[in-house]
Amino acid sequence: MLERLMQQAEQAEVFEIENESTQIGFEANKLKSFQVEETRGIAARVMLDGRLGFAASSDLSAVDRLIENTLESARHGDALPLRFPLPQPGPTPQVHDPQLAALSTDRLIEIGQEIVDIVLAVEGGAHVNVNLERGARCTTLRNSAGVQVTAQKSPLTITVATERVEGDDVVLMFDYLTTTRWDEGHRDLAGRIADKLRLARRVTTLAPGRLPVLFSPTAALVLALPITEGLDGKNVYRGISPLAGRIGEQLFDQKLAVIDDPTIDGRPGSGSHDAEGVPHQQRALIDGGVLQGFIYDLKTAAQANVEPTGNGQRDLFRPPTPEFSNLVIQGGETPLAAVIAGIKKGLLVENVLGIGQGNVITGEFSNNLSLAFLIEGGEIVGRVKDVSIAGNIYQDLRQIEAVSQESQWVYGRFCLPYVLLPELNVVTKGE
Repeated sequence: MLERLMQQAEQAEVFEIENESTQIGFEANKLKSFQVEETRGIAARVMLDGRLGFAASSDLSAVDRLIENTLESARHGDALPLRFPLPQPGPTPQVHDPQLAALSTDRLIEIGQEIVDIVLAVEGGAHVNVNLERGARCTTLRNSAGVQVTAQKSPLTITVATERVEGDDVVLMFDYLTTTRWDEGHRDLAGRIADKLRLARRVTTLAPGRLPVLFSPTAALVLALPITEGLDGKNVYRGISPLAGRIGEQLFDQKLAVIDDPTIDGRPGSGSHDAEGVPHQQRALIDGGVLQGFIYDLKTAAQANVEPTGNGQRDLFRPPTPEFSNLVIQGGETPLAAVIAGIKKGLLVENVLGIGQGNVITGEFSNNLSLAFLIEGGEIVGRVKDVSIAGNIYQDLRQIEAVSQESQWVYGRFCLPYVLLPELNVVTKGE
């Protein structure tokens, strides 16, 4: 197929994907669902008369039609100076674990039941929902410049949501585990939830106002998500990123350091190359609060007249777009226990509702909290209810009180520490 496309276009690329997904669901402490899905297909891109064309199909026998659709798409595609990459070596992180890939369905069900049992041992009246998804993904990319890259990954994702209802008191919490390396980490996941349930038994009150707020890793995505939008080369090219044109400026507190690191073993975002054949590399995006750069795929790099950064990601029917591999906000110098001990009165945010609410592009956030705790005298004294927070990361991250040494992988591709902001607007019900 690549040879046939090369006969009619200046440049060509063929992307093949095979993916098998095993999904198991527990609802209200009981096994409720089991399904296996398989996806196979081919996507193609060409540059024809300086225009980019794309088409994809899950019908592996319809090669002629796919070629016609790709060429036709190019006739109406974007005109840009895009060049498919030449072959170059990349890093070799471990992203496929045969032991994880070989886990039986029975073992996956046992893992789900173990999580339920650990949580119920602490809170027998809780409703525990667990979703497990084990994938086996193989992709191959070939282009007319000579690139041939095959990537095999075996990701496991476990999502746990727990609900405890006692009268009008509702406790909601959730946590995640995503890995491509088997290490029995599901027990740590369940243990974190059990610890939070113990802390949540004591309820206290909180007066509204401006208070120090400590974001846990699961809650710190409220701060990280607007940063990802600001660092996205597509938003920079479109002129909607608040960070556009500000490389080299001190925009945040010097404690803030953000990197994109696709070289970490055991992470689903790692690999030797991105989905366009550009070699992966660790890249500093914010260092000491100073903006260092953005992420680009081939298309946005060509549009912005810059070099691609190896951040092109794609699915079968979705052409490449710039995405982070593994976004890491680097940990600080202070242990979490010392961070908490230094807070006279403040709020620890564990889980928020509606991540992405507000205006993510401009950095504004406004979120109700599903799980938060009051800190007094350097100790966690109880859970607070009916609380919300609001702010703007481009203002609030100019001053960071502390960043913990400890970090946690959340939502698959984010490694985040605890982040203490010295003052944030905290609202309680009825204010």
